[in-house]
Amino acid sequence: MVRGWYTGASGMRAQQWRLEAVANNLANVNTDGYKKDVAAFKSFPELLIRRQDDDGVYLHPFGSADMAPIVGKMGTGVELNELFTNFDQGALKESASDFDFALDGKGFFTVSTPWGERYTRNGGFMLGKEGYLETKEGYPVLGENGPIMVKANNFQVDKDGRIWINAAYSDDPFELVGRENNQWEDTVLLDTLKLVEFDIDRYLEKQGSSLYRESYTSGPAMIMQAGNRPKVLQGFTEAANVDPVVEMVQMIEVNRAYEANQKIIQTQEAALGTLINQVAKVQ
Repeated sequence: MVRGWYTGASGMRAQQWRLEAVANNLANVNTDGYKKDVAAFKSFPELLIRRQDDDGVYLHPFGSADMAPIVGKMGTGVELNELFTNFDQGALKESASDFDFALDGKGFFTVSTPWGERYTRNGGFMLGKEGYLETKEGYPVLGENGPIMVKANNFQVDKDGRIWINAAYSDDPFELVGRENNQWEDTVLLDTLKLVEFDIDRYLEKQGSSLYRESYTSGPAMIMQAGNRPKVLQGFTEAANVDPVVEMVQMIEVNRAYEANQKIIQTQEAALGTLINQVAKVQ
């Protein structure tokens, strides 16, 4: 009976992990570039149940074996195997900002932080005070040659991630000259967005603010080469790959599974209490 307590408790603990992942997914359903967490579990080894009345042991050259017939299996609990990130593509949303970008395909933007380079799928960028392309938290977005300095209405990013600027200016350096229907008379290649990939991206570690860092299991960041790069869409953002309906259904399943394990513990406790009381009466 005591074993039943541990089995039920392990099930409750597993559902807690799952509930935390689902709650975090629902909390970030409107966060651009968010990738949902998925909890995976594994069961402890099962035990064979043999009929006690037919017990018997026979010897052989390598030891002994139980002759009692097997009547079933008994589970011994469950534990969290891993909590990984699902990097399925999210829906693409059109925005009104030239500083918003979305990746259509696998890959990550690279940003510079005080802790080193970090990686993100959230392309909701902005123009910093010093003229650099930055994340909402103020981290510079990196090109293959370093931080990217642009000016409002004076740059375009093509589908390969190349950043083009207009070479013609008026007296106002922030006013574009000659741009009609997104056509520029004179353009210069400024840089190329530093897009990276990993051997196993599901094992990237979340750092908050939609940032990831590499881990030993994910492997180091590798700059994506032409022909293997995702399509870069300017004026778009990538929505979270979270389906609120699916997450709500999973939350209901978690609650029911948690209650079922709780009832198992209560039943085991009541049975043990009855056994102890009966033994005390007999004595």
